[in-house]
Amino acid sequence: MTSLKTLYFSKEHNMCFKKIKLLLSAIAILLLTIVETEAEQNYFTSNSVIIPEIPQYTTRLGRSKPIIAVVGENSFTELTDYVVPYGVLKTSGVAEVFALATKVGPIQMFPALKLHPQTTVDAFDSSFPEGADYIIVPAVHRAEDSKLISWVLSQAKKGAVIVGICDGVWVVANAGLLDGRKAVGHWYSFGDLERKFPNTAWIKNKRYIADGNIVTTTGVTASIPVSLAIIEAIAGSGKAASVADQIGVNDWRAEHTSNNFKLNTHHIFTAAINSISFWTHEVIEIPISNGINEISLALIADAYSRTYRSNAVSISSSPEGVLSRNGLIVIPDKVINIPNSSKISPKLIDEIKPINTLEASLSEIANKYGQATSNFVALQMEYPRQ
Repeated sequence: MTSLKTLYFSKEHNMCFKKIKLLLSAIAILLLTIVETEAEQNYFTSNSVIIPEIPQYTTRLGRSKPIIAVVGENSFTELTDYVVPYGVLKTSGVAEVFALATKVGPIQMFPALKLHPQTTVDAFDSSFPEGADYIIVPAVHRAEDSKLISWVLSQAKKGAVIVGICDGVWVVANAGLLDGRKAVGHWYSFGDLERKFPNTAWIKNKRYIADGNIVTTTGVTASIPVSLAIIEAIAGSGKAASVADQIGVNDWRAEHTSNNFKLNTHHIFTAAINSISFWTHEVIEIPISNGINEISLALIADAYSRTYRSNAVSISSSPEGVLSRNGLIVIPDKVINIPNSSKISPKLIDEIKPINTLEASLSEIANKYGQATSNFVALQMEYPRQ
């Protein structure tokens, strides 16, 4: 899938760039040619269609609370797409929330970190044969994984609301759930999505939209407002506002300015220069301990691993991993005593609101690597700067 291969950079990707650094100039020219010659697409705008809101939750199956499952694919699942909805929804207390994987074993997140899921899709089905009320589908590397697609489709048939976060829309579309519907996706994927799925109306200027029981979002950080919109659908605007305040969000409206998110020559130049300058590359160690705020952790690690100058790794003295504030097990990348000189202060993760943590990280990235790099990180995460 073009967008994942191009924009999300794991350690594996960075090693590859070092090996082919002499070819980056040619690659940059090729990318620039693609960007500048791509024909203008006939996308719908939010002004030309009526965009329904996420439907209000209706109690079903005799449940006291809705069941929400966030599902990842073990080999590569986008970090923020997976962790933020889990953390925000769990914080709200309005639902029972579960972190799933397609099979037993840890999930390698990208562009950073590794997590232990709480259970598998098979075990979830045994516990909840009637299905979930909401399924959160983040971006995954294997968007054509047959097990994941069939499971998402089966949940939709059981009545679940399917929420495709960022390039999780590829899984939803591959399941056939977007035929004849309106949808959004990560800005970089729009052209590919339109060509691959012409029976879907691809919408601009919305961070998320609902069409029946299918919800889709734009890139990465749209996981925040859509999670709040789900809380509002379940428990009302007052509860959503309370959770929004806890994480530092002023509102969760779907309005978006799609034209602000485009790859240009400055971004390509920044990526190329940062990649070529391998002698300036560094590892950003993030200390983790029990009770860590998983939302802030995800946002920091995601941001620092998209600079083309740095990779974020988690460090802990516990080889078994640490339990986050809302029950996720984070497996440390390095097992060492936490040094006082760590580049990331634990206070940045646990003592300020997550959105402020992201803003502080982007500001520090600008200080360390330049404003152009900070802007490029925000572009990849499709984050409207505050």
